[in-house]
Amino acid sequence: MANTDYPRVMREYAEQGYDLIVGEVFGAEREAREVAADYPQTAFLMGSSFREDPALENFPVFDCYIQDATHLSGIVAGAMTETGNIGMVGGLPIPEVNRLMNAFMAGVREMRHDVRFQVSFIGPWFDPPKAKETAFAMIENGADMLYAERFGVSDAAQERDVLAIGNVIDTQADYPETVVTSAIWHFEPTLEAAVEAVRAGEFTAADYGRYSFMDRGGSSLAPLGTFEGRVPEDAMELLRTREEAIRAGEYSVEVDDSEPKSS
Repeated sequence: MANTDYPRVMREYAEQGYDLIVGEVFGAEREAREVAADYPQTAFLMGSSFREDPALENFPVFDCYIQDATHLSGIVAGAMTETGNIGMVGGLPIPEVNRLMNAFMAGVREMRHDVRFQVSFIGPWFDPPKAKETAFAMIENGADMLYAERFGVSDAAQERDVLAIGNVIDTQADYPETVVTSAIWHFEPTLEAAVEAVRAGEFTAADYGRYSFMDRGGSSLAPLGTFEGRVPEDAMELLRTREEAIRAGEYSVEVDDSEPKSS
């Protein structure tokens, strides 16, 4: 479904009397907010790069704030790269992508400072062939580790026998000797908070992005699986210490929404 279809579907669901409508409105923000304004008694929880709009009390937003997990995955990547040359392929340089890439890069630098990043954005959200070709170019330019923000990148890594770090979902089962680990997004805490607010009659404009943080259970680092025992012990020790501190609220990963650049 194209983003431009979301407002139409939102309106259809509102007309059918649903209490809570959940989706995302990247690229159709203005139209979606117009729909929400027409149905003030309906609760809309929408993925958006924009924070709360006080004028729309029924339109809180969420976003992909899994920078905690991507930071940890960067520590792994920094320990596993041999050349110190890492390729990063994203869709669009919007906040939800930028913050993950920046947190990953910061994690890599915890393990080694002599690192080079190749950063590229392919434009569309879903174009595996384009992402794959972009990744191939990075490998030809020396990358031995890829950050797979988009589908297609891990395919290139697998074909050229380099490593990759996944994003949002765990894809190691599909690439058992390629994907070392992945930063996982758990949407359940976000949805549960919204449902509870609706049931309590307390649903209002808010930024639900906080529920994606690791200390809220909204993100995690995927098990190393086939790479268990293959990540250097100094990285594993830092990983365990850092994850414990994050979960305890004793360490905060910077939320940096600026566009990452190649180095």
